[in-house]
Amino acid sequence: MKLPRDPDVHVLSSPSTGESPVPAEDLRLPRLATTAGTEVASAGVARAVVPGTEGYAAEAATLIERYERIPFADKHGPVLDLIPAAPINVLDIGAGSGADAAWFAQRGDRVLAVEPTDELRVAGSALHPSPLIEWADDSLPHLASIMTRRRTFDVVMVTAVWMHLDPAERALAMPNVVSLMGRGGVLIMSLRHGPSSPRRRTFEVTAEETVELAGAHGLEAILNVRAESAQLANRQAGVTWSRLAFRRSTPASTASER
Repeated sequence: MKLPRDPDVHVLSSPSTGESPVPAEDLRLPRLATTAGTEVASAGVARAVVPGTEGYAAEAATLIERYERIPFADKHGPVLDLIPAAPINVLDIGAGSGADAAWFAQRGDRVLAVEPTDELRVAGSALHPSPLIEWADDSLPHLASIMTRRRTFDVVMVTAVWMHLDPAERALAMPNVVSLMGRGGVLIMSLRHGPSSPRRRTFEVTAEETVELAGAHGLEAILNVRAESAQLANRQAGVTWSRLAFRRSTPASTASER
């Protein structure tokens, strides 16, 4: 059976589109030297790397060009009908360069864009300035600072993130994500299958186990489709994606902030 294509934002080769990429020199990203478990800023101050984000700082300029080339509708086509009408509150976990956050903001939605890699978060804020987008430095599985805000959201995006968590971290992350969803809220996820960059910390995770874990925390699966990568090199390497969506029908445990 031929799989539908799904744009692969973590790609082995750049997408070929007619759009002009954001020039890397225009991003003015800080230059970092990386070592095992740390990133060393240009000022010489070492900081711990958040597990699961390995490789992203070093490849930030290249990744941002790729992220910005892919239209939201191409990347998230299977879930477009599941996104409620604007205006809504959106939590984008692993927001990258902010391309998805910008799409929501253009609709009039309020977005909390969570990105633990400084190079992506700083560039995203500069590329997509909007009073409707708030940026936060936080990460799964704990989302420690986000959890203290006592907010819930109509849509939670977890795009190309879940496979960077090991099984124990995924078990910790799911209830935290669910607690941030309002009643009737939608969780949208994508899981990568197949080879990945050797610089990345990546684990194989199936759609079936993700559906089971989400169900154990009160979520109903409303979408589960498999798609091949939009990138020729990745298709040849056997990369595919699972596109998942869930709805929460039980009341949220935190107070919604509108």
